[in-house]
Amino acid sequence: MERRNFLKLALAGAGAASLTAATGCGLTGGAAASGDKTIKIIATESAPYQEPTKIAAELLKAKGWTLEATYVTDIIQPNLAVSNGEFDANYFQHGAYLQQFNVDQKLEVQPLFYVYGSPAGIWSKRYSSLQDLPDGARIALPVDPANNGRGLVLLRDAGLLELKEGVGVIHTSQETITANPKNFEFVEVDQQSLSKTLPDVDAGVLFVRLAAEIGLSPDDALAFEKEADQIPFRCVVAGTAEFAETEKAKALQEAYQSPEVREWFAGYMDGVLPTPWDADPLEDLSSWWEA
Repeated sequence: MERRNFLKLALAGAGAASLTAATGCGLTGGAAASGDKTIKIIATESAPYQEPTKIAAELLKAKGWTLEATYVTDIIQPNLAVSNGEFDANYFQHGAYLQQFNVDQKLEVQPLFYVYGSPAGIWSKRYSSLQDLPDGARIALPVDPANNGRGLVLLRDAGLLELKEGVGVIHTSQETITANPKNFEFVEVDQQSLSKTLPDVDAGVLFVRLAAEIGLSPDDALAFEKEADQIPFRCVVAGTAEFAETEKAKALQEAYQSPEVREWFAGYMDGVLPTPWDADPLEDLSSWWEA
């Protein structure tokens, strides 16, 4: 079975299982049931999500709001839970993932605002340039479709691969490689494991945060995404179109895009994560589709 079609089926099954588990753990009950001054958000368990959420909660509390945050490691549940009305918003994904998930699951969860950017690059513990990679080099890629092609595009731009023309980065995969003159071998792993596998391969694609966690900077990368290519991979707070028009959504954006949160990002990993708050993700949707 072709990998992307398989993933669609897997998402559907895993999503149902995740929501069943959530019901058993008391995560359901509906966002509206929490009261007019309560905002329910589901977010992922890592510092760039948890810490800004904690800051936002304190800022909202001072203005009479209650931000109830539920943290998960699952990347299926949050969009389904928002679409089903269990939570007002989620904070765990970049735009390209949201776009692909909406298509695969026939949802209409929309980006509300950006929080931080998540550029990617190629790093190596063994080589100092892409041109040094030997024939048959093993290169680690993130397995999920929304990120799988990012390293392949960087290799193409360096003249080391040829890819099918007219295919955007979020639809690029090994199946779209038309020429691989150095016979690179691609190892697909879970995105959170990329930094752990880097010593075991010749090179690997990492998100800048994962690279920073193991002491690597963009300056150390063999290749790094250009700013324009990073737009689909900016991380968003997302919700339904109905929620987007509410006072809750406006209060939530003000809290996440506060000076206090900006200060936290400036101090996190030496400020390696950009905060593109002047941009409107809805205005960037066309660039997401073109990616």
